[in-house]
Amino acid sequence: MGSGLAAGGSTVVLDLAPRLSSPWPARLVEQKAGGLAALPPDQPLTRSAVRQACAVDTGTDGSPWHILSDGREWHTQPLALSENPAAWYQLAAIGGWQAVVADTAHPLAHDLLTARCAGETGQTRGWYDLPYAVPVLCAAATAQGVRSLQQAVMVLHAEGLPLQRTVVALIATGDGRLPAAVRAGATMLRSRTAAVVQVPYNLHIRAHSLAAARLRSRARQAAAQLTAAVLAAAHATWCHPLPDAPQPAPIAPAVTAS
Repeated sequence: MGSGLAAGGSTVVLDLAPRLSSPWPARLVEQKAGGLAALPPDQPLTRSAVRQACAVDTGTDGSPWHILSDGREWHTQPLALSENPAAWYQLAAIGGWQAVVADTAHPLAHDLLTARCAGETGQTRGWYDLPYAVPVLCAAATAQGVRSLQQAVMVLHAEGLPLQRTVVALIATGDGRLPAAVRAGATMLRSRTAAVVQVPYNLHIRAHSLAAARLRSRARQAAAQLTAAVLAAAHATWCHPLPDAPQPAPIAPAVTAS
C-alpha cells in the first residue's frame, strides 16, 4: 500500500507494531536511519527532522515513500509509543505527508469490548475517527482466521462503526487453493464491507522484509488491488478528489510543578 499510494502523493508507513514482530525495522537498519528513537517526545519537531528519521523505499513505478519505525537493536528497551491515534496523525501532519499507512497490531475486537466496558474511546474507534481514515482489517486466510474476522466485523457493526469504508485483506499462509470455509467467509464479508482482497503467500517477505521491488508479481498485483480498494472507499465516502485534511491543533506543553 505504501508503494501504491506513493504514486499519487507523498506517503509514509508508520510502524506501531512491537519491534520483534515487525518487518519494518530492518529497512531502517539498512539505511542507518534514526527512526522513532531520533524524535524526542518532549521537544518540538520540524518537518526535516521527522523525514530524516525515516527510511526511504521505492515503489515499482519509481515513486519514493517513507518508513518510520523503531530500528534499534532488538535487546534495547522498547520505546514508550503513544497509543492515541491522534498523536500519530499529528506526527504525520508535521512530516507533511499526503497519505499515511498506520501499521497497527492491536487486537481489534478485544480493544472495542475493553473500551466499551471501561467507557473509553479505544484505539479502534480513534483510528476510525481520523480524517479520511479507511481501516484495513488483516486476517490469515484460514478457517480460524476468517471466523475471528467475522466476529470482529460483527463487533464493529454492533459498535456502529462504518463498515462501508472498511477493507478486508485475507493473507494466504501457503500456496494452493484457499479452503472452502475461507472462500465462503470472503463472500459474506464482501456484502458487508467495502472490499475483500486476497493477498497471496510470498516467501520472500520472510527473507527480504517488505521491499516492494523484491515481491513477486502476484503480490504486487494484490497490493495494487488493495490500494485501489482503499482509495475507492475513501472517494465513495468523501468524494473525489478528497478535500484537504484538517490540520491537527498543536499539543500544549506539559506544565510541571516546581
